Amino acid sequence: NGATVMVYGEVADSIQGAPRPLYQRPRFFSDKQWDEYAARVDAFAHHTLSRGVRLAYHHHMGAYVETPADVDKLMARTSEAVGLLFDAGHMTFAGGDPVAELNKHIARVCHVHCKDVRPAVMRLARNRNWSFLDAVLAGAFTVPGDGAVDFPAIVARLKRHGYRGWLVVEAEQDPVVAPSYEYAKKGYRTLHTLVDATETQSKEAA
Repeated sequence: NGATVMVYGEVADSIQGAPRPLYQRPRFFSDKQWDEYAARVDAFAHHTLSRGVRLAYHHHMGAYVETPADVDKLMARTSEAVGLLFDAGHMTFAGGDPVAELNKHIARVCHVHCKDVRPAVMRLARNRNWSFLDAVLAGAFTVPGDGAVDFPAIVARLKRHGYRGWLVVEAEQDPVVAPSYEYAKKGYRTLHTLVDATETQSKEAA
């Protein structure tokens, strides 16, 4: 069907859909566990790449690879065959600086999820030990331009690197509170404006 990238999100032992606080997520506790897991991911990535499809690994709240440190460990233990799905919202919720983490792993990024965050709700989720679903329903995530993530810096960095993949508008939230179509339009308009701005700046610089 012409696809060149496949998103892979680890759901083994994940608590994404469970009524459990986020701190109870699964973890690797030794280098051996990390090495074994990374080897399996790398082997799978080489398999898909041999068929013309690059694996885009999705770091995610409630999963083994959640925090910036987790992403660092996986990237360090895998080859270039393993691409990174960079999710600005999940990276921020996990305690990372999305712009700094994007800079660190820009060469591995082959797919991007553009999700914004509401910091006040994130803090409540952590302080009150909410589950991932509780945090989503309470509005921890929103679309680009409606939260605190620095999307102008993210889009500009992707442009400078020459990124040519997808920018996916995302925002898991309660559609009763945040009507899906209206928020999708808001996120799309924000990204479209930012991409247009980088194109204009590039032409002016030339």
